[in-house]
Amino acid sequence: MLDEQEIKIFTGGGDAEAIGDRALFSMLCEVSATPKPGLVDRANNGAHDDMDFFTFMASASALRKSFEHFAEIGAETRALFARDAFRHLQRAGLDAEKKMFAATGGVNTHKGAIFSLGLVCGAAGRASLAANTSAEEICRMSAELCTGICDEAYAALERKKILTKGERVFLEHGIRGVRGEAEDGFPSVLRVGLPAYREMKKNGAPENDVLVQTLLHLMVAVHDTNVISRHNLATSHYVRERAADVLAKGGMTTAAGRHAVAEMDRDFILKNISPGGCADLLAVTVFLDSS
Repeated sequence: MLDEQEIKIFTGGGDAEAIGDRALFSMLCEVSATPKPGLVDRANNGAHDDMDFFTFMASASALRKSFEHFAEIGAETRALFARDAFRHLQRAGLDAEKKMFAATGGVNTHKGAIFSLGLVCGAAGRASLAANTSAEEICRMSAELCTGICDEAYAALERKKILTKGERVFLEHGIRGVRGEAEDGFPSVLRVGLPAYREMKKNGAPENDVLVQTLLHLMVAVHDTNVISRHNLATSHYVRERAADVLAKGGMTTAAGRHAVAEMDRDFILKNISPGGCADLLAVTVFLDSS
């Protein structure tokens, strides 16, 4: 076990507590960004009838200590092989899911975020002795932690009688979803999310607009398995095309673009489309912007 002083050496002098704070901030930013087509935000429940903005508030608050714990696990298991450290993070993830369901009355608000943000928190903790750890290094370490998870998860699916939504998407389309994103080191965040987020911030845009614009860029780049599992691959293509069209109009930077975002939100609610995977990647983007 590392002592308290050893753990307090994360990016810029932070610690496991600071990592947990950043994860909470990232979740709050994600749900607060408005409008988010098809997703829960401050204006409406998106394509959901079992959760709202306050459900997410309750869930995020309940998970704050879990994300700090992920960082502590990352630091304390640094001497272990990455895959062995990942097993410890997995067990903590199951405990975090129980806290989420207890806080929401059984509603799945943050299961994807527990995996993605939990992983980068663990990677940040594992890198805590490296001064000024970059977003790229945290993503590299995330990939190292979950090396082989896709092979492990998707092996011999043809013989399984009951498939999860993610397994069905992989079997039908070969899309690895969040597992693949994590095992590859979150390329959508590094190549799309962070550049879009930082460019908007550099131009002085309001934080809300920065978040929505970044989400649109992620929607263009990612085949969201939440969308595919609720609908089909054609609907995922539709999401990407709509987001690209909105960005071509300027997105949150022009009046026409803002109108198009609002129209996209109404359309996705009507069609029951919820790009929740992209929302999780937005939260990871916000988290890594501090790295």
